[in-house]
Amino acid sequence: MKRQTIWRILLVGVVMMLIGILPAHSLYAATAKEIDVSVDVALERFHKEVKGANEFLNASKGILVLPKVLKGGFWVGGEYGEGALRIGGKTVDYYNIASASFGLTFGGEMKDVIIVFMQEDALKKFRASEGWEAGVDGNVALINLGAGGTIDTATIKEPIVGFVFGVKGLLVDASLKGSKFTKLKK
Repeated sequence: MKRQTIWRILLVGVVMMLIGILPAHSLYAATAKEIDVSVDVALERFHKEVKGANEFLNASKGILVLPKVLKGGFWVGGEYGEGALRIGGKTVDYYNIASASFGLTFGGEMKDVIIVFMQEDALKKFRASEGWEAGVDGNVALINLGAGGTIDTATIKEPIVGFVFGVKGLLVDASLKGSKFTKLKK
């Protein structure tokens, strides 16, 4: 079998695997109500899984919640998800996360992402941007919490803090750098 044919078969296999892990409703753009329900579920899970989450989120200026973010690829990768920015517990805007990559990316996953703005200036800059890119327009301190992890507000002093949790699937890549966040009209 030719090398080119093998690569095509592998690529089709990865695409089929990614389609297989997608829930049917993720194949189309969600409505504002669907996004809000998914955000509520993700926040509830975050509060259950992480000790100190309530105090930490209450101390924030704003919270961007992106439930069911899909990321995957085989050398060429991509990521997409939709979520809501909440201030004072109320949704103020809807956003998507999107990125593309080339290189060491194998597999696929679905995950929940929470970006917490701890400083008003960081939140204002995010909301004023046309397309905010992590690592370029603002650094996100990605906090890695295992099962039953704890957040300590005294030790986290970053202006923007990110959490990735509820990961399903397998992917050799874990970062938000280069991910672009764009406001949606819902």
